[in-house]
Amino acid sequence: MKYLTIGHASYDITFSVDNFPIENTKKRVGKHIDCGGGPASNAGYLLALWGCDVSFQGVVGNDYYGKMIKAEFNTVGVDTTFLELIDSLNTNLSFIIANTTNTSRTILTSQDDTIYKCSIPNNNKYDVILVDGEEEEMSKNVLLNNKSAIKIIDAGSFKPSTVNLCPLVDYLVCSKNFAIDYTKIEYDGSLDSLIKIHDKLTSDFHNTVIITLEDKGCFTKIGTEYKLIPSVKVKSRDTTGAGDIFHGAFTYFITHNYSLLDTCRLANLTAALSTLRVGGRYSMPKLNAVLERRNLIDTI
Repeated sequence: MKYLTIGHASYDITFSVDNFPIENTKKRVGKHIDCGGGPASNAGYLLALWGCDVSFQGVVGNDYYGKMIKAEFNTVGVDTTFLELIDSLNTNLSFIIANTTNTSRTILTSQDDTIYKCSIPNNNKYDVILVDGEEEEMSKNVLLNNKSAIKIIDAGSFKPSTVNLCPLVDYLVCSKNFAIDYTKIEYDGSLDSLIKIHDKLTSDFHNTVIITLEDKGCFTKIGTEYKLIPSVKVKSRDTTGAGDIFHGAFTYFITHNYSLLDTCRLANLTAALSTLRVGGRYSMPKLNAVLERRNLIDTI
């Protein structure tokens, strides 16, 4: 199968600390971790790491960080034909302070004032497409040009471009924040409120809806039954990229003949395992490491 992920690519620089720095002081930390980041970018990297034939489409600067992103993709075999390096663009940078004591993340993002969008036409045929809402026009064109493909959206934050793409996919895998912001339905932690939110999304977009709930797992409807699928409890160190990794794992399992229930369980497990290490890409578990721990979810 041929996979395409379209959307945001950035570069992450992570500093690991055991307590948050006090303002106007100096704090010495150990070796920092730097690697590529971004929802569609991370999902594509995971899929390639797990042996899939993956292309990534997006825009970065033709600078040190953009070239590092391309080189990192190449190490796992991601096709970068449609990754555009723009001379006049500064690659987005995220500076992450990861507090390993309580797993909090503080992120400072540096983004260029000028916004560039994908410009290389992509008329290729794909079996699976994942979009994250950052490249609305290109994503729409590719989705409409691949009507028989399995189509998934990582709806992380509520914005018009993401909403406009939601009706074009088979699987709407959205964050709790997106679900609440879009539906305007109050979430009080109860199953009833989740059902109302889920039903509104399903009614509006006519696809399979999965709502991610961070360390609580995810929520969906399988047949006529609503399912809150718990995550696996682990001693987390850093949650950076866990949501992106969930979406990459979801895409892998749903396209490899796993049921929706098993796909959600295994995506939960993959995301949980990723929090055991610091750094988004460095924390991605190998496929066999996930499958070897499947016993952790068999009773969930």
